[in-house]
Amino acid sequence: MIQIGETIVSQVAFEHAFCCDLSKCKGACCVEGDAGAPLLPSEVPILESIQDAIRPFLRPEGLAALEAQGVAVKDHDGEWVTPLVDGRECAYVTFDQGVAKCGIEQAAAAGAVDWPKPISCHLYPIRVTKYQDFDALNVHHWKVCEPACSLGQELKLPVFRFLQGALVRAYGPAWMEEAEEVYQFLQSRSED
Repeated sequence: MIQIGETIVSQVAFEHAFCCDLSKCKGACCVEGDAGAPLLPSEVPILESIQDAIRPFLRPEGLAALEAQGVAVKDHDGEWVTPLVDGRECAYVTFDQGVAKCGIEQAAAAGAVDWPKPISCHLYPIRVTKYQDFDALNVHHWKVCEPACSLGQELKLPVFRFLQGALVRAYGPAWMEEAEEVYQFLQSRSED
């Protein structure tokens, strides 16, 4: 584990490669699993405030799930998550030629909202565990992401660089600069 600012980061984020390959995984991370995407408590009011703007980007099934369950639900651990459609995909998911995509992200790209998507989705495959004095950043390994690992290796793209925009959003540009320094140091050590 490596400390950067007020985070403790798994060395895996610097050593393993990753780059989403939607053509192969079809966005399975938005469909598979036993709960919706984790939400920060501060994101629930954001979701409430953008509902009217994102509605045109969502599927009827997703809209029905949101009507029935609300914009966010508590999971079995009492944590906020996105609602699911029939226990499967996230209520905010759309499908484009069989590929799961985020309706919130599509609304942001169209200029309808200025919030890209929940930070847990933006940071994936990094999962954040919040502690009193720091955030622990660990890389989540999941079979559905094997194509992303292969493409990342092909492109020589470490996890933290793939997530540059999300990490800057979450922790700021100084965090990313320090992460680059850590990466360069680790690279120099591996060459010795």
